[in-house]
Order: sequence, then structure tokens, then C-alpha cells
Amino acid sequence: MYYFSIDKTSVAEYKDRGSRFIAYSYPLKDAEDFKAILQGLKKEHPKAVHHCFAYRIGLDGNNFRVNDDGEPSGSAGKPILNAIDSKQLTNVLVVVVRYFGGTLLGVPGLINAYKTVAVMGLQLVPTIQYPIEINYHLEFNYTMMNEVMIIVKHYNCTVLKQDYQLFNILEIGIPKMRLQEVLDKLKELHTVDVKPVGIRL
Repeated sequence: MYYFSIDKTSVAEYKDRGSRFIAYSYPLKDAEDFKAILQGLKKEHPKAVHHCFAYRIGLDGNNFRVNDDGEPSGSAGKPILNAIDSKQLTNVLVVVVRYFGGTLLGVPGLINAYKTVAVMGLQLVPTIQYPIEINYHLEFNYTMMNEVMIIVKHYNCTVLKQDYQLFNILEIGIPKMRLQEVLDKLKELHTVDVKPVGIRL
């Protein structure tokens, strides 16, 4: 009913035989945000030889990406992802920027360097436990606003969208472990129309 992630960014550095590896860790909600972050780091480190990364998003285990950015296959992105997975995190991006020091490290040396610096970076930020939420769309007459908001606050639901027109429209994230209780309470307010939208992290 919970997942683990981070809510802050961190920077860690590791050196091996002259090469510098700088790990940037970020909380990440979707792949679109990732592109902007990577572009920003490439601008910040134009002289770096590699910008390798891994991210994992969501709960099903299928939404992840690794990139070696020119390093030997499997020597950078995978070790970074292993660092994320060893802490059982999701919604996390780690980018490791490498400045080459003139000495080749070999594949075992690269795997060690990328994993080490990614682990160091993730140790600098606290792991946060978040409830998994199921999104619901609520529609109701404005006279019901107070009753609806009492339920939303009492069960720590997240208000995602609000729209006040002829009818009030709310999209809320209901903690999965309290889902049935919240739906039962909303049903007691007979004039509230409740529709499921999907799972949210």
C-alpha cells in the first residue's frame, strides 16, 4: 500500500584514477521531466565525456530506462539502476556525469564507479514512504462542498484538481488502504457522483 521515493535532489562525487564521477539524484514523476533535467545537466557540464543515467517510475516494474551514453554496454546505466533498486525506490532519476581522467578503468572499474557514486548520492537524501493513491472524479452541488471536504481531509486524500462551475468538480487521490471507507462515506452523500480515474504515485 506504500512505495518509497525521495523528495529532494542530491549531488555526490567519486574519483577513480583521475576520472570524476558526479551523481545527481532527482525525484521524478514522469519521463517528460527527465528530458529537461538531462538537457540542463548537459549544459552545466559541456566538457564531460559521458552523461549516463537510469530511472524507474511507477509500481509495475516495467517503466524504467538505462543509458550508458557511450560507455561499454552495461557498465553505467545498469549499475545506476541497481543502486536505485537496492533501496527499493521508484519515481527516481540518477544521472552520473563523468569527466575522463586519462586512464581507462575497464568494465569492472566502470561498474564499480557508477554504482558507488549512485549509492552515495541516494544515501544523501532521506527515503520517504508515500501512500499509493487511487484517483477519483467527484461531481456534486456546491451545497455539498463542506461535507465532501470533511471526508477528504479526514482520510488524508490529495486534492488534484478543482473546478467550480454549475457543479463542483474535484479530482482526489484516495490512499489505497482507506479506499473502501472513503467510498462508503461518499456514497452516504447521495448527491455526490463518484467515478474512478486510476492509480497515482
